[in-house]
Amino acid sequence: MKLTFSPASPFARKVRIAAIELGVIDKIELVPATVAPGTANEDYQRITPLKKLPVLITNDGDVILDSYVIVEYLNETAGGSLIPEYGQARWKAKTDHSLLNGMLDSMLLCRYEKMVRPQGSQWQAWADDHWNRAWSGMARFENQPEVLNGPFGIAQIGLVCVLGYADFRFADCGWRKAFPKLDAFHQKMLERPSVKISVPPAA
Repeated sequence: MKLTFSPASPFARKVRIAAIELGVIDKIELVPATVAPGTANEDYQRITPLKKLPVLITNDGDVILDSYVIVEYLNETAGGSLIPEYGQARWKAKTDHSLLNGMLDSMLLCRYEKMVRPQGSQWQAWADDHWNRAWSGMARFENQPEVLNGPFGIAQIGLVCVLGYADFRFADCGWRKAFPKLDAFHQKMLERPSVKISVPPAA
């Protein structure tokens, strides 16, 4: 299998962590890809019109899009337990993950607004609104012991990627001081090889 990725992508990191945890990382070839707003990449767009990372290309040539769907595919084919199979636990995990994915989307938009949009065209109120969504999400997880202390699964992986991206792109945001329970969770998660290996490079 092939996985398009960038070391800076929290979405690709999510899949890499899952693949390591499931014991299938050695079956996946990591293929570096570069995508950026306003920059053409016709070769990659032929793989996915959305031009987003990551994409999994199976041994049969099937293209699987979206980090969650890729994790679900790997979890199912490997017989893993990163996503509960049924019942309330399944819907809770999927809902938590959807919130975390939305937080990452908002953080990425803040990054683009600050670093990519031309000076004079930036919309501060829009960026502040998206940052508030991410920050409010952190505040919610600060008070969810069932996530912070629960078994390692898709929600914990997603939260690791949110906090790691905050460190990577918003190092001065102060999330550790504001959310000490998240800080303790993150420090504990960094003891896992899958999390430590996948930390993005210094910005």
